[in-house]
Amino acid sequence: MSVKLAAELRQNKPFARTEEEALLNLVRTHEFIQQRQAEFFKQFRLTPTQYNILRILRGAGKEGVTCARAAERMVAADPDITRLLDRLEARKLIRRERGSQDRRVVVSRITEGGLELIETIDKPLAEFLKRHMGRAGRKKLGELIEILESIRET
Repeated sequence: MSVKLAAELRQNKPFARTEEEALLNLVRTHEFIQQRQAEFFKQFRLTPTQYNILRILRGAGKEGVTCARAAERMVAADPDITRLLDRLEARKLIRRERGSQDRRVVVSRITEGGLELIETIDKPLAEFLKRHMGRAGRKKLGELIEILESIRET
């Protein structure tokens, strides 16, 4: 048992279960990274979720994606994806168009401005990731990925 988390939480008693300690470590680390990630994206006037949508749209290319497809591909679910897209469209980072065959379908595409912004972010984000995640090393990160994927399989 590690004492680091217990010390951070000012907890005197040991954790009841290793699974509990692991979960709390995961949650604590998630919060740590989320705060720094939000701080990082603030300089680009984006949230991490908005950045995620821009990446999805960049990957979709000229084809674009529907709102439902974008929601499926999100790293973290956002219950109000329409409002998220509204904000990006207001900044002219994306554009939305109704489908020609089915007018109920709305397809979102990244604009040139959105592409320029996301390309501006690429290098500083790589440095951010290296600074916050890289210190664990490639081997340990690979193991972490496998562990996290195995947890999600259950």
